[in-house]
Amino acid sequence: MIAVDTNLLVYCHRSDSDWHEAADRCIANLAEGQAPWAIPWPCIHEFLAIVTNSRIYQPATPLQHALEQVECWLESPSLQLLSETGNYWQVLRKMTEAAKSTGGSIHDARVAALCVHHEAKELWTADRDFLRFPGLRVANPLSK
Repeated sequence: MIAVDTNLLVYCHRSDSDWHEAADRCIANLAEGQAPWAIPWPCIHEFLAIVTNSRIYQPATPLQHALEQVECWLESPSLQLLSETGNYWQVLRKMTEAAKSTGGSIHDARVAALCVHHEAKELWTADRDFLRFPGLRVANPLSK
């Protein structure tokens, strides 16, 4: 199972992104394919926060449009949403300690821990900071 990070969701959604076409193609291939793929819940929250923020985008995505985008992804029958269950705390603790995560990097540790907890094959992201988490395979599909 491939998990998708926030930055790819944002690039896919925002047509003004330099990486829009490549990210849109990657997400479409996952959403329309038969293989399971995943989005961690924190990435959906962060996607909504970023694309609707007028300090980041001028113009920002209207909330209704951003919510509709999420609903489109949720319609993919092969999508799995990654959330905290069972022994998640042990995985998060291991990730934060190994990467010495503090402050804002706790969000990345949370995403990494969800991927490992749910046995995602890899996390697709353009954020190299995820390389510091043990047991998490990271790939940037936009650089291929």
